Amino acid sequence: MRAMILAAGRGTRMRPLTDHTPKPLLQVGGKALIVWHLERLAAAGVRDVVVNLAWLGEQIRDALGDGGRWGLRLRYSPEGEQGLETGGGIHRALALLGPEPFLVVNGDVWTDMDYTALLRVPVGLAHLVLVPNPDHNPQGDFGLRQGQVSSAAPDDRRHTFSGVGVYRPALFAGCRPGSFPLAPLLRQAADEGKVSGQLHTGCWCDVGTPERLQLLDEKLTVKDHG
Repeated sequence: MRAMILAAGRGTRMRPLTDHTPKPLLQVGGKALIVWHLERLAAAGVRDVVVNLAWLGEQIRDALGDGGRWGLRLRYSPEGEQGLETGGGIHRALALLGPEPFLVVNGDVWTDMDYTALLRVPVGLAHLVLVPNPDHNPQGDFGLRQGQVSSAAPDDRRHTFSGVGVYRPALFAGCRPGSFPLAPLLRQAADEGKVSGQLHTGCWCDVGTPERLQLLDEKLTVKDHG
């Protein structure tokens, strides 16, 4: 299975750190955020990875090269300086991802998730990894019952989308090139009963602010020296 790392975001909430460094190259625990993903993907047996590029994207290309040092084959999907949001970015990269289901990981999250278990074909259009709601998203995004994801669920039964999922290209059928978010596509597919899911209760962090970045770095540094 091929994979894609979403690395095109501007990282506005991370400014000034992202004024001169793209968010996926920010360091935590002694290595760039995106490198953690590359290592876990390689350990899971993935060999082909697509990385989309926008803001300061050439820095990412220069830092990662062809991916050979991780045993990967990296290909890049440039989107211009503004980027195409999550849905538009994946849609643009479909030709590189091929006709089979593919794994997508947000480049600005950190997780100890084992990607090996995700390298399977989803029954429906998508399979999402959800996590317990963090403080910054207390209402959650989706419900999960008996392995089925729902967009309509009581607040106390909703979880947060981790930014990790497996998608069939058919999820994007009818989409037109351009900038658009992924969430509406997922909600529509979930409403049609075409999205499965699982709950990850291990470590996960949406590195969306400098404060969260610092806390994660401190946690990983203590763990590494502990």
